[in-house]
Amino acid sequence: MFAEERQQKIAELVAGNGRVSVTLLAERFRITTETVRRDLATLETAGTVRRVHGGAVAADRFSTTEESINERTIQRPDQKMRIAQAALALIPQAKSGSILLDAGSTTEALADLLSRRAAVEPYAAAAPELVVITHAVPIAARLASAPGIALQLLGGRVRGLTQAAVGQATVDSAQRLRPDIAFIGTNGIHASFGLSTPDPEEAAVKAAFVHSARRIVVLADSSKLDAETLVQFASLKDLDTLITDSEPGPELTAALTDAGVDVVVA
Repeated sequence: MFAEERQQKIAELVAGNGRVSVTLLAERFRITTETVRRDLATLETAGTVRRVHGGAVAADRFSTTEESINERTIQRPDQKMRIAQAALALIPQAKSGSILLDAGSTTEALADLLSRRAAVEPYAAAAPELVVITHAVPIAARLASAPGIALQLLGGRVRGLTQAAVGQATVDSAQRLRPDIAFIGTNGIHASFGLSTPDPEEAAVKAAFVHSARRIVVLADSSKLDAETLVQFASLKDLDTLITDSEPGPELTAALTDAGVDVVVA
């Protein structure tokens, strides 16, 4: 394969996945890591990709880049649905309890599945309800009328881009809660930087969720793996479970193992 053809294929992989690692490219194209780095340097000079530690990301992907919830909802829907289905299995069907749903397109998919499950299951009026806490307007809208669910919406200033409440009032409310499971979304999960998101106010709310819940389950499709955005809100040691759609790379896998995080590939 000519270098130009290989570089075109690398550019297509970056565009499709959001990020690629040097190791993955070396294995895929059966070339040395030094050759991969030269290819990435060429593509970066052409403005096609941007090199980061261990690989490359799309040229327009920066630490503050953030798409709206509407844009994210239509991206990678099959992968997000598989992740949501695996997360749903962690919520007991016959028992009461409390869960927290962070804002995000994958947690929104989980809310949709939870609503559908509640609609088809027989529910006795005297039975205890599942308490669902969220600060996300779209998630609240999906669950507001679901039978057997006691919805608790955290207040605050609603951020238009994510349609989620943020600010000190939201953080204070979260800190007074102790839900059984928190399902957390993230813009990036990295071996050394942990979990991150581009916006400081979103990060503050996510950090409060992580420190409040008894069990932390992160829902992150593979485009978030090995990614770093502007503000860290949790370390890997804060997590209990990661649900994703493909195996993390060697470095992230080792870090997750060291942190004692269970990885579920949906």
